[in-house]
Amino acid sequence: MSTTPATSVETFANPSPQRDYTIRMSMPEFTCLCPKTGQPDFATLKLEYVPDQLCVELKSLKLYLWSFRDRGCFHEAVTNEILGHLAGATHPRFMRLTAEFFVRGGIYTTVVVQHVAPGWQSPQDVRLP
Repeated sequence: MSTTPATSVETFANPSPQRDYTIRMSMPEFTCLCPKTGQPDFATLKLEYVPDQLCVELKSLKLYLWSFRDRGCFHEAVTNEILGHLAGATHPRFMRLTAEFFVRGGIYTTVVVQHVAPGWQSPQDVRLP
C-alpha cells in the first residue's frame, strides 16, 4: 500500500457508459499552504461528475490530493488545477469541483469550476408527484 503523495490519478472503466449518471464525492480533509504566509489552508472539496468511459479510482485520488499538502497555492489556482487534472484523466461528460475553504481572516472562500464535454447536455430532472 502506497504511503506517499502522487501527482496523477488512476482511472478504471466505467461499468455503465451507456447511461448518464452522477458520481458525487466529498473530501473534507484537503490541505494546501497559503502562498503568502505559508500557513495551512483547509478545505472541503466536493466533486460531481458524469463519467463517459472512465471513472476516478479513489485511492489514487486520495494520494493525488495529498500532494498539495506542502504546496503554496491560491484557492482559485488549486481548484482549477485539480479540475484540469481530473477532467484530463477521465474525459467526463460533465465535471464540477467545489472547493469550500475554511475561514481565514474572517473570510470564507468557495471556488466552483466545471468542465462540460462538447455537445453534452444534461438530462432533464424528473419530478415525481
